[in-house]
Order: sequence, then structure tokens, then C-alpha cells
Amino acid sequence: MALPFFYTGNYNSEKQIQLDEDTSRHVVQVLRMKTGDKLNLTDGKGNLLTCGITAVNKKHSEVEVLSSVISPLPSKKITIAVSLVKNTSRFEWFLEKATEIGVAEIIPLLCERTEKERFRHDRMNAICISAMLQSQQCWLPVLHQPVPFESVIRATESGAKFIAHCDEGNKLLLKDVAAVPSAIILIGPEGDFTKEEIDLALSTGFRPVSLGETRLRTETAGVVAATLLCLV
Repeated sequence: MALPFFYTGNYNSEKQIQLDEDTSRHVVQVLRMKTGDKLNLTDGKGNLLTCGITAVNKKHSEVEVLSSVISPLPSKKITIAVSLVKNTSRFEWFLEKATEIGVAEIIPLLCERTEKERFRHDRMNAICISAMLQSQQCWLPVLHQPVPFESVIRATESGAKFIAHCDEGNKLLLKDVAAVPSAIILIGPEGDFTKEEIDLALSTGFRPVSLGETRLRTETAGVVAATLLCLV
């Protein structure tokens, strides 16, 4: 039976680790684990630690690291830069699914037509952590604070660069060009990118792509793009 799997922040190769209150409460009150029981920890940076419980407390249990391994990096480095949406729960759903799929980096975009700009980074990052643990991964996506569209365009230099938009014109099917080791894709807001934003992206080397024949919500488009780029 697989060992319970938890997250620990700021791991620095120490042998003794104090679990945070939420993890301690789950270990003690939900799983009813005892001294000597084993569990796995990850720091979201590739470390997988097998630990034994040395002290049980519902607020600050302690464990001893028995062994550690470095989980290999995912074979592909995929960045999804996606506009925030008005319905926060939909964006949270996207974060959960993108993390499970294996996206390396998530950039919330502030576009001209972005309707929602309030962003609770701690809550959003906690959703990513939960999804990482649920999917038994050891690499946590880098979740940025919201970034203006133009800043992302100007800062992107390497890897394949794609923009998914709804305007007419010649576009590549993303599924046909997704077999790349590193990529960033731009996903627009519910009202799509403006013509000026599209033109700016194209002028800096982004290639226009289609995600399929149907028109998708922003968060759905993000998940489809993540699936194609990570798994093809």
C-alpha cells in the first residue's frame, strides 16, 4: 500500500522536519498515524523523502528523514500563460488540472479584456500543491503573480511560442506542432485577445494555433493546451 504523501516547504537537507499544522492535523486526526509510522514528503522541487514519525502532535508533529531521492524533471517544460477569468472557481479548476497534467509554469495574464484582476496567490498555490500531491508528483508548477500581457511577450525568448486566438486567418493545429521539448502558449480572456495584442505577439515570434473546431472557454482552452503540449 502506498505511503501517505504530503508537502513540506523550505526543505534544506535536514534530517528532522516539523510538519505544519494542517499536515499534522491530517496525520493525527484523519489518518490516526502513530510514532514509527512512515509517510512520504516532497518539497515540490524534486525531492521525495521517506520519513518516520518521531513525535505525534495535532499542531506540530515531527518526522525523521529515512531516505531521499531526486525525482527526474518532467521530459517537457510547458508554460501556460492564461488570462484571469471573472469566475474564480473556474480559474482554480484550471490550476488543478494543469498541475495534474504536468505543466511546469503558469502565468496569470492581465490582458486588455481581462475582467478579473483580484488574485489570491496563497490560495491558488495551495490548490496547485494539493493537485501535485493527488497526482503523486514531486515537481510543483511555478505559479506567478498576474503579469501584464506585453511583459510576458517581451520576456519570452526561448522555446516554441504559440498564441491561441479566435480571429480568422491561417492557424496551425496545436496537436500537429505540440511535439516540442519546451513551449509557452498564450490563452486569452473570455472576450479573446484584441487585434493589437495578437499583432504584437505575432511580431515577436509567436505562432497562431487552433485548439480544435469548437470555441472553448478560457479555462477549458488552457487545459486542452496543457494536455496537448505535455502529453504529445
